Amino acid sequence: MSNKAKKIALLLLFAAGSAAQASNVDVGISVAGEVSPGVYGRVDIGNSRPQVLYQQPVMIVRQPRPVVVQPVYMHVPPGHAKKWDKHCHKYNACAQPVYFVKSSEYGNGKHKHKKHKHHDD
Repeated sequence: MSNKAKKIALLLLFAAGSAAQASNVDVGISVAGEVSPGVYGRVDIGNSRPQVLYQQPVMIVRQPRPVVVQPVYMHVPPGHAKKWDKHCHKYNACAQPVYFVKSSEYGNGKHKHKKHKHHDD
């Protein structure tokens, strides 16, 4: 590619980039021949496969920044703590770390079952 053709290609790339930024239009330019030093951007390869720097393609995906959420302390009935996924919405605490505070209701590992009176009794 001659120097004149390179200059025209660079001017077209610059103009296309400026127009694309201004009006959000997708513009592509293909230049036949070898990849030239100092000319950077997308390369349309057609049917041939050029030599590549790395054997695996590189893909950058922006990950959302993790939000640091402070844990909350909850005093809930033992059954709610045991099946937290079914009860967390009642306490508005499903999407955050929770520590369950022990109380006499939890005992020493043996749950005290209260007798419930039913209306039928």
